[in-house]
Amino acid sequence: MRILAVNAGSSSLKFQMYEMPEEKVLISGYFERIGLSDSFYTIKKDEEKNKKIISLHDHNDAVKLLIEELFNYKVISTLSEIKGVGHRVVHGGDKYSKSVIIDDEVINTVEELIPLAPLHNPANLMGIKAFNESIKECFSVAVFDTAFHQTMPKVSYIYGTPYEWYTDYGVRKYGFHGTSHNYITDYMKEKLNNSTPNLITCHLGNGVSITAVKEGESYDTSMGFGPNAGLIMGTRSGDIDTAIIPYMMDKKQTNLEDIMDELNKKSGYLGISGISSDSRDIEEGILKGDERAILAQDLYVRRIVEYIAKYYVLLGRIDAICFAGGIGENAIMTREKIINSLKVLGIELNTEANKTIGKFKLLTTNNSKISCYIVPTDEEVMIAREVYEFLK
Repeated sequence: MRILAVNAGSSSLKFQMYEMPEEKVLISGYFERIGLSDSFYTIKKDEEKNKKIISLHDHNDAVKLLIEELFNYKVISTLSEIKGVGHRVVHGGDKYSKSVIIDDEVINTVEELIPLAPLHNPANLMGIKAFNESIKECFSVAVFDTAFHQTMPKVSYIYGTPYEWYTDYGVRKYGFHGTSHNYITDYMKEKLNNSTPNLITCHLGNGVSITAVKEGESYDTSMGFGPNAGLIMGTRSGDIDTAIIPYMMDKKQTNLEDIMDELNKKSGYLGISGISSDSRDIEEGILKGDERAILAQDLYVRRIVEYIAKYYVLLGRIDAICFAGGIGENAIMTREKIINSLKVLGIELNTEANKTIGKFKLLTTNNSKISCYIVPTDEEVMIAREVYEFLK
């Protein structure tokens, strides 16, 4: 059974086609700079990878080319072989606690939720509508980033604001990266042979979030009403004192939109280091003795350690701490600093094991009171699984 997993951004479209239930990747690709100059796309099948420069006016153009390439690479011979398409949708509010079949009502609800995710939901809708136009009879499923976190108790998601902000305007913690945290949790249930584990799952990439998983379900998470909450990230500030915002508006004689843009796009690793939002560039700067690069990583690590310590107390018992995402899976130096900072919890790093990159690995010694693992995340296969469950 062939299923497409799709992640549409405002000017991008990423896809993978799977043979299910084997979860075999048949073909994958990435369309970039859609609607902009110098647009292009990359297609990968087996070990072959091809990049093509081409004008892409909108997501409809991208989807049409995607379908053409599926035929060109002989992945399909008819459109009817595509049994379902799973779409990543960033925000489902508190309306959706699981994936749903996409119909007009779902599309309308995702549109209504645009104020909660103004950068993401419109892009996700463009992808949905483009596929609906090109594959009219296609079975489509919305897989929400926020769905996994809907198991959080009220004490985890209510802010200390007037309660009417929650009841009347939906102000609460929603959490993000849910598809990734869900994948990690399912993976560890199998590895630990435990259907109700207590985990701390760390999705560390350009975007960063940590989730406390209690008895196999999300109990608390670092991202909040929006994705800028919580930890320092590639370009996002994470938690700050709200008094800073009007103060900086006054000092810079600018508006709220400009300050929010700086907090989301010019802060984090990039803003602190002045070098880059990429962890690899930060680590290179550290090796050269760059003081701001050192400070950027020290702050990054400290925030992560603080959240892990907080969730350790909330959970009481931890079966594993998991590292995923581009940094979590590949940044040896960063993982080492995080794990060594957790020695007070009885965690002991296996330095040799920590040299591992990009594959499942136990990172701690046999003497460690809590086990730490690399768990390569796979949001696309999680989306395909959700579609397959509906089709079954």
